[in-house]
Amino acid sequence: MTIKFGTDGWRAIIAKDYTIENVARVAQGTATWLLEMDPSPTVVLGSDCRFGGRMFAETVALVMAQNGVKVLWDQNDFVSTPMVSLGTVQNKAHAGVILTASHNPPSYNGFKIKASYGGPAIPSMIAAVEAMIPDQPPPIQNTIAYWKERGRIVDVDLYTAYLDEIRRNFDLESMQPLSAHLAFDAMYGAGQRVIPDLFPKALNLHGSYNPGFAGQAPEPIARNLTELSQLLASDPSLGMGLAVDGDADRIGLLNASGDFVDSHHILMLLVAYLAGVQGKKGDVVVSFSVSPRMERLCRHFGLNLVVTPIGFKYICEIMTQGGVLVGGEESGGIAIDGYIPERDGLWIGLTLMEYMAKSGKTLENLIEEVYAVSGPFYYDRWDLHIENDHKARVLDGLASGAYAAFGPYTVQRTETIDGYKCWLTDDEWVMFRASGTEPVLRIYAESNSRSETEAILKAAQTTLYGA
Repeated sequence: MTIKFGTDGWRAIIAKDYTIENVARVAQGTATWLLEMDPSPTVVLGSDCRFGGRMFAETVALVMAQNGVKVLWDQNDFVSTPMVSLGTVQNKAHAGVILTASHNPPSYNGFKIKASYGGPAIPSMIAAVEAMIPDQPPPIQNTIAYWKERGRIVDVDLYTAYLDEIRRNFDLESMQPLSAHLAFDAMYGAGQRVIPDLFPKALNLHGSYNPGFAGQAPEPIARNLTELSQLLASDPSLGMGLAVDGDADRIGLLNASGDFVDSHHILMLLVAYLAGVQGKKGDVVVSFSVSPRMERLCRHFGLNLVVTPIGFKYICEIMTQGGVLVGGEESGGIAIDGYIPERDGLWIGLTLMEYMAKSGKTLENLIEEVYAVSGPFYYDRWDLHIENDHKARVLDGLASGAYAAFGPYTVQRTETIDGYKCWLTDDEWVMFRASGTEPVLRIYAESNSRSETEAILKAAQTTLYGA
């Protein structure tokens, strides 16, 4: 089979296409790519909480080692994607590899490549690796112990290094009182140890090892965080809910009432804090699906807004050139200045906690301050699981301009940077895009209220699918 990387890494169903043999093939392609860059390359390796993570990581380590690649491997059960990315920079490695399928359902695993700068490998790098993946797996020679004795596989502690980096960059003491009002949902993922270690007073959910994720995809979106939402709504002592996905690079946020705070609002809060409070300057780089209200906020603070196709790799490529204050996407992957060019749900959550602690304001207060500039808005996304032939017909219709209206909503104009964003008014839009990692068609919409946004989504679904 031909192995192709999606929006962020190669992902496949365990025991179907995600096998030891195919992982060995991808590891061989990655090793060949590394050896083209340097005759004695180094790679940082880790795996998250998914089934067989350590077993698959052992395969990667052996293939890399026998090819002459030095492997810095964290074997302490599991690590997050940001831990591998940070470790890649701190160890001056040529690349990092994290075995994870991020927010995908439990049946998946994956293979992400991080470049030397500590962020996703850019598309040209991935294309080079794909071209070097052999048709057959390489024969495995020797053992882990054999390569450790020869210094080709070396133990590292990425978790401790990550916590140390947090302690150097955040005023954790000022945040301790706030942490007593924090509810944290690790979603059984690789970020589960961080908040308990930093903030012993925080309330923790789903912080145990469960490679089946209790049967739910570990994606921190509203419909997957109902337990956290209900907890906040019922307990007046709690003022904030934080969640991260399976590999802890995406953030989910809830206010004191248990209402989901989407990434558009998080991005705007970060701009308000970094530019408005700290006085920092730089570009704001967002994916095509992020709210256009961001433009108003950037204009208010005198910042330049850059819009990219969907996929953090495009944002990362710009961040590596410098001068970026905030970069992020609608799906919860966000990065900021002063750190590696990588999504990190915990890092972003800590930044917002610091904003709240230093301002003495609630999350709701800070959002109202943003609304004073952008105006209030409501955004939502529906993911439709459909057959590929039906999805293809819908996409063909969107490409040909076959949809002039969705129910009572007339299309004024359409943008096609990545997917199809149909503007209905100056403040209302609906967008369609096929997922790059799952058999899904996503429908996004924004308006001034929850009821209107839901009505737009329902009209779009009915128009496309008749139900």
